Amino acid sequence: MKQLIAIIAICTLLSDGFTQEPTIWRGPSRDGHYPETGLLKQWPAGGPEIIWSLTDLGQGHSSAIVDQGFVYTTGMISDMGYLFKLDQKGKLVYKIEYGPEFTESFYGTRGTPTIVGDKIYLLSGLGKLYCFDNETGDILWTKDLFKDFDGSIIQWGMNETPVVDGKVLYITPGGKKNNLVALNRHTGDLIWSSPGNGELTAYCTPLLFEHNGRKLLATHSESHLMGFDATTGKMLWKQHQPNEWSVHPNTPIYDEGGLFYLSGYGQGGGMLELSPDGNSAKLKWKHKNMDSRMGAAVLVDGYIYGSGDSRVWSCLDWKTGEEKYTSQEIGHGVVIYADGMLYCYSQRGELALVTPDPTGFKVVSKTKVALGTEQHWAHPVIYDGILYVRHGRALIAYKVK
Repeated sequence: MKQLIAIIAICTLLSDGFTQEPTIWRGPSRDGHYPETGLLKQWPAGGPEIIWSLTDLGQGHSSAIVDQGFVYTTGMISDMGYLFKLDQKGKLVYKIEYGPEFTESFYGTRGTPTIVGDKIYLLSGLGKLYCFDNETGDILWTKDLFKDFDGSIIQWGMNETPVVDGKVLYITPGGKKNNLVALNRHTGDLIWSSPGNGELTAYCTPLLFEHNGRKLLATHSESHLMGFDATTGKMLWKQHQPNEWSVHPNTPIYDEGGLFYLSGYGQGGGMLELSPDGNSAKLKWKHKNMDSRMGAAVLVDGYIYGSGDSRVWSCLDWKTGEEKYTSQEIGHGVVIYADGMLYCYSQRGELALVTPDPTGFKVVSKTKVALGTEQHWAHPVIYDGILYVRHGRALIAYKVK
């Protein structure tokens, strides 16, 4: 009876999502696809026009995110984290100090905000979960993943974007008891808690997806990929995926019963085939070349495109894992997709427009991201014909339509 009541309660909470769709990291489906049309198929010789740039965001690696014509990102100034809200012309709407940020190696802000209607959700590198009022920037509630849910800090700080569905928010404290939790996004109250595999979290933003009518979550812990029932929190299956530093920031990709996952340090990616009910998963294939540490991958017309620690770009057949090509034409890095083209942002600061073609890595246009500081790690975003690229202290808006 208690389980039935819990299921009814969470279904009621989820119904809130029909009226407010979240704006999330890596696009509407969290798979690197952006629903833009009419974009340039070739850039000018000097690269796409820079419409505006902001160069005083502070230190950080978090991406920008755009919702209803406003641009959001975060940055660390001294040791404090700030939430920035800009209009699409780059004018500052507000700059809100929210608390201390990560000041160890690769310091600065990490996770990208999630926007749902009148609220903004953000996890700091020190494990503090914030809910802001979108209009004013006021902090409505906070949760400490370490004090409230017995989570543990990981070596390079917490790096996760909150996942929201209806009135439910999912986040990964990584504790023995509260490994993955579901919270009421309006109050921060606990809905359910799962011990998962009892391992530390691993910098991964979970994937929420629907499999044969059932809502599931897939995410990485320090040495496993795990699948959960999104309604109850029950862990359904796990796949061993360790690496040297327990770094697994790439959100898996789901399509028609297949779940592709990838991580760096020589481990590569693999394909799981889910059972019809989602209660189990079996390994279909593995491939070590696409061992992206943090640049993710995209699925386009039956092929996976991405790069990795092996410093090559590659293309894999979704069904078989067969490698179609490798290329070192640009440095390895992040990839997103829009309007029939790949947008590749390398760790050397190269920004390339590439045709998705399994016969070869076909660069159409290329430029260099000169503004900003330190690592080229943030994932680009495309919204209303503008490509937003975060590079350390700078956010650059390129016209690509």
